[in-house]
Amino acid sequence: MPQASRGWIGLFQRWNLGTRPPTLRRFATASTSSPTIVDPSPPLKIRLRQYQEECIQAVLSHLEQGHKRLGISLATGSGKTVIFTQLIDRVKPHTETATQTLILAHRQELVEQAARHCSNAYPTKKVEIEMGPMHASGYADITVASIQSIVSGDRMSKFNPSLFKLVLVDEAHHIVAPGYMRTLDYFGLSKAQPSSPALVGVSATMSRFDGLRLGAAIDQIVYHKDYIDMIGEKWLSDVTFTTVQSKVDISRVRKGANGDFQPGELSQAVNNEQTNQITVRSWLAKAGSRKSTLVFCVDLAHVAGLTNTFRKHGINAQFVTGDTPKLERSARLESFRKGEFPVLVNCGVFTEGTDIPNIDCVLLARPTKSRNLLVQMIGRGMRLHPGKKDCHIIDMVASLETGIITTPTLFGLDPQEVLESATVEDMKDLQERREAEMARKNVAGSLNTNSGSSFPVSKNITFTDYESVFDLISDASEEQHIRAMSPHAWVCVHKDRYVLTNSDGSYLKLEKDNAADSNGSYLVSETVRLSGAISKAPFMKPRPIARALTFTDALHAADTYAHKKYPYKVISRNQSWRNSPASDGQLAFLNKLRSKDEQLTGDSITKGKAADMITKVKHGARGRFATLEADRRRMDRAKVKVEQEQALREREKVSVGPLQ
Repeated sequence: MPQASRGWIGLFQRWNLGTRPPTLRRFATASTSSPTIVDPSPPLKIRLRQYQEECIQAVLSHLEQGHKRLGISLATGSGKTVIFTQLIDRVKPHTETATQTLILAHRQELVEQAARHCSNAYPTKKVEIEMGPMHASGYADITVASIQSIVSGDRMSKFNPSLFKLVLVDEAHHIVAPGYMRTLDYFGLSKAQPSSPALVGVSATMSRFDGLRLGAAIDQIVYHKDYIDMIGEKWLSDVTFTTVQSKVDISRVRKGANGDFQPGELSQAVNNEQTNQITVRSWLAKAGSRKSTLVFCVDLAHVAGLTNTFRKHGINAQFVTGDTPKLERSARLESFRKGEFPVLVNCGVFTEGTDIPNIDCVLLARPTKSRNLLVQMIGRGMRLHPGKKDCHIIDMVASLETGIITTPTLFGLDPQEVLESATVEDMKDLQERREAEMARKNVAGSLNTNSGSSFPVSKNITFTDYESVFDLISDASEEQHIRAMSPHAWVCVHKDRYVLTNSDGSYLKLEKDNAADSNGSYLVSETVRLSGAISKAPFMKPRPIARALTFTDALHAADTYAHKKYPYKVISRNQSWRNSPASDGQLAFLNKLRSKDEQLTGDSITKGKAADMITKVKHGARGRFATLEADRRRMDRAKVKVEQEQALREREKVSVGPLQ
């Protein structure tokens, strides 16, 4: 056996080959497709955390109701493998012979980890691995498979779907990739049906950055535990955040196949002596005393350049890449776990499924457009560890105009927010203050600050005046945030509602879902204009395109759809036509909203600005202005009442001195 396959891999190879004690094995006979079954023993007793038991009960409850394709959203470090292993014996077979479990993962480390946990939890069950040179028999109690291997050739054909009660998918945000979909189809899970096994997918980032809908594989999320909640409940390590704006220009870096930056071009932008110096000096200034720092780079060249810069400053930095030989990687990781050197540099190796709880600093040296990737990278430092007070996240932020996702955006804050050693509580407080400020701004928008009123005004309130519908539609401040995240010409038509229009009048709408069971999610829908329609309702009924828990995920889903369906020249906000003078038709439409002595001309407004303003008018600006005016009148009445009550209280005061 080659050296690289020793250890756990070698052990499972021996098990797969049948060298485990005969009393613990299941045997398939030539005359029947169902194996001879040995009564399963209960799993080793594990004391579950409260949320882990809640999660398991949520899964079991939905299975009892007949649901089949379930998702679990759990933060990194929550012990999802423990939940996996506990589910295996607690999920009831849907037929007498359906007793087997299949676990799917997309990386070797995840496969080995799941197999190890299953073996420890169920010492009398047969556990087999389907990965690379290791071939499962198809009759094991638990099969842990690499998705790349199980879809290779005819390796899947040995498994009889009718013998499986449960399919578990690790890092389930990958589940709509072709290999997974092919496997789910084989096991009868392309749609929920009584004869299929139960499907449970688990991920810390239950969304797809490229906008593909997880609903193709999972029908509903049955449990969610955010990492922010887990930090507050002391299940994960406290975290402090610092952002450092390196001002690297990544405006010309194109998107790759997955929607994130193209790695080679991004590396050329960030992997230079000046930026690497800023990165290392920032680390020295903010985290130089940290014992175990994990650094995330763009590619192999960036790993080499940044490691070299650390060493020039006298820091013993080591690196691990996908090309590092397995034994060397294991030895280096073990040394890092023991604290024998302070900095470990990597690219794409430790984003998922790596358990190094002693990490007390994560240095993000690569910009990203992917919220999932950002959460996965940060999650590496959130595990609890003896003597570890917290984990310091240092985010090397580049230019913000390209829609990058930064640590502030995880908390719903503006990506341009600069953090200086901010804790999770600081971030939550900042978010609440920003939300309160926006609420004040909405109220202030209906007040006329030029009225000369002596009504007291808090110095923290920012007022926005809309004296007319035209003032309202010409205000572009509401588009700044979404256009920092998207290359498309989204227009804000109301609070938490954005529209992207096509040339034929069809449009996408992204809005907060106000349904009672939406849990604050966001909905993307499309309204298609009927060609040649002459009725009063020339549009089809809006149809949902995507739903997501966060604004960022919904926006990326909408952008992915728009990129495929709508002409790029029409929806891109960077097209040259948007800077040309407004057309006569646009001017005629907009000038109806202005007085005769304030008419627009082609020299005073661009075609792109006019298009945005017309979109606002067509999507309810007049009604919105009427609402603001009504709010203003109510505020005026409330102001008078407050002043009258204040005067009464002043008259009722008793004080020593002359009567006035």
